[in-house]
Amino acid sequence: MGAVYNSGVAPRAPAGAQVFMANASTDFALMRAAVLLDTDAVAAARAAADVLATNPRHEQATLLLAAACRRVGDAQAAVRTLEALSREQAVSPVLLLELGRAYAAAGRDEEAIACFERSAALDAGLADAWRELASQRFRTGDIHGGDSAFLRFSRLAPPPHDLLDGNVALAEGRLDAAVAVADRCLRRSPDDSAALLLRAQVAAQRGEWTAAETDLRRCLENAPGHAAARYELARLLQAQERIAEALPLIERLLSVEPDEPNFLGLKAQAIRLVGRTAEAVGIVERLVRERPEGAPAWRTYGNLLRAAGDQAGAVAAFRRALAARPGYPEAYWSLANLKTVQLSAQDVEDMRSELARTPAGPNAEFLEFAIGKALEDSHDHASAFEHYRRGNERHRAALDYDSAAMTAFVDRAARLYTREFFAMRSGWGSERRDPIFIVGLPRSGSTLLEQMLACHSQIEGTHELSDLPWLVTDLMRGLDGAQESDYPDPIAGLVRADIDELATRYLVRTEVHRPLRLSRFVDKMLGNFIHIGLIHLLFPHAAIIDVRRHPVACGFSCYKQLFARSINYSYDMTEMGLYYRDYVRLLRHVDEVLPGRVLRVHYEHVVADPERELRRLLEFCGLPFEAACLRFHENRRVVMTISSEQVRRPIYTDSLDQWRRFEPWLGPLREAIGRDILEAYPTRSGASP
Repeated sequence: MGAVYNSGVAPRAPAGAQVFMANASTDFALMRAAVLLDTDAVAAARAAADVLATNPRHEQATLLLAAACRRVGDAQAAVRTLEALSREQAVSPVLLLELGRAYAAAGRDEEAIACFERSAALDAGLADAWRELASQRFRTGDIHGGDSAFLRFSRLAPPPHDLLDGNVALAEGRLDAAVAVADRCLRRSPDDSAALLLRAQVAAQRGEWTAAETDLRRCLENAPGHAAARYELARLLQAQERIAEALPLIERLLSVEPDEPNFLGLKAQAIRLVGRTAEAVGIVERLVRERPEGAPAWRTYGNLLRAAGDQAGAVAAFRRALAARPGYPEAYWSLANLKTVQLSAQDVEDMRSELARTPAGPNAEFLEFAIGKALEDSHDHASAFEHYRRGNERHRAALDYDSAAMTAFVDRAARLYTREFFAMRSGWGSERRDPIFIVGLPRSGSTLLEQMLACHSQIEGTHELSDLPWLVTDLMRGLDGAQESDYPDPIAGLVRADIDELATRYLVRTEVHRPLRLSRFVDKMLGNFIHIGLIHLLFPHAAIIDVRRHPVACGFSCYKQLFARSINYSYDMTEMGLYYRDYVRLLRHVDEVLPGRVLRVHYEHVVADPERELRRLLEFCGLPFEAACLRFHENRRVVMTISSEQVRRPIYTDSLDQWRRFEPWLGPLREAIGRDILEAYPTRSGASP
């Protein structure tokens, strides 16, 4: 060997090594060409052609050349190249995949679909074949087929590695970390569907519903078959009671997966909001019968039974949820949220064990509030308040709320809504008196008032309708340059025809909640107090009732309640008090510019003399007194609020002073509300102002 070396002649490699070296060189050239495909398709095509010059039947080089031709816009060349290869050798799943892409780029849709279907049939685990098939089916209008194919793709595709940390952070309730990961991915790839979904989920948890909806709709524009995004969007719309928009999304999900428990449960929750309670119960009964191990289904079933007045059935369903998933935080909170049911000492011990096991879990706040309720029932008020405090701190940490925004809104409303403003628009709006608006704050006795009115022969009880807020949202979106922070200023620019149109749209939207078609109906969306100026323009003859409860009683009752919706001001005592103060300030202004327009009803007065208050209320609504309204607890209508059990009992007074047991800890709430408002609140025997 030394002689050969010394002679200056390179040693000859064995024949096998030569083949290996040639293959390695070819593979390296193809790897370099593949890297160039996204940035310089022409260079990639040249590199692939160089390989084919020495090996004309090289499949990988042919596939790469065809892909490069397609990238530079020469789909016909790609088709010819791949068709020739398919005639020379047995077709593979990958060859069919690339040929389908070439056909699709050339506008030969049916041939593309056939290739993708054959590719997936030969290799059912080839994720890209299912993705391309979904895209092509959507392109040809086959929505169901596209959804089915995309579902197969999503189950095969590995989870995005870049978003792994973000999804873990979301599961652990670390929302800032989760959104940071999503934003980083979106800076690199603005249409990344997985990142858009993650960011939307964070926004939804924070109560930023508009931002969440925007991201979810972008995600579905980019990936129409994205079932997870469609499910999240349906959940978001259902939470806002935009049922007409949510149901088509749910039905589309169910058309592909008709037995998916999450989809069925969501449908049940949605249709009960439009009065289809029996159908909703039937759906969930089937779910729990066929899948008794599904804890969320049992919880949904319990909530439906609760709304229908079957408290015993609701308790049993929540207990079945706990049996299916021991320690299930939401089930414990559902039991505590029944208000008239007390959790046992064993329940408290189990909840504390679960809390110790997962102290940083995203659902730990359910346990904190439930333990607080159980300890309050057992008269351990100091410990109860500590758990309420911790639960509120956990929940508040995930919210983006600025109390100054509410104060600024009231300032704008007071500037806009003057006596002159309304005088200039006298005679505007609908003559209809159908809606009876109940406004105020949660936990103020509004459900009792609604239940009494719903017993009247001419009044239909509904629930907290979101139709007016969403008309306002649509209105603001339709105004060029208008921001949420501008409301209600843009109302000044509406003409009479605009007001008439909005009134008509409101009545049309709310028809779905009026199956009995009675002449009047209750809209108990309490937050509509911020829209009183607009309500007056739309329906100058409709009744507006402001229901109030002692400020500290109302504020603390909100503070110890974990709301299903985003009542974002209630998780901090100071913010709760400031919100109450702004609410009173706004209604005081309304009383000044529209004297007598709003009837104020105090919960304490209703409890003290229900008949007197009911007569006053019905007279304000222009309706005759009916004694049946005093037997409200006999009404078996579905009640969807957290006071559903309380209004199935006759009038009682034992809750009036419950807040006083926590008075040592309520200083921040009192201070924020203000002494002037507290001293102005009427006594129980005093006349309503």
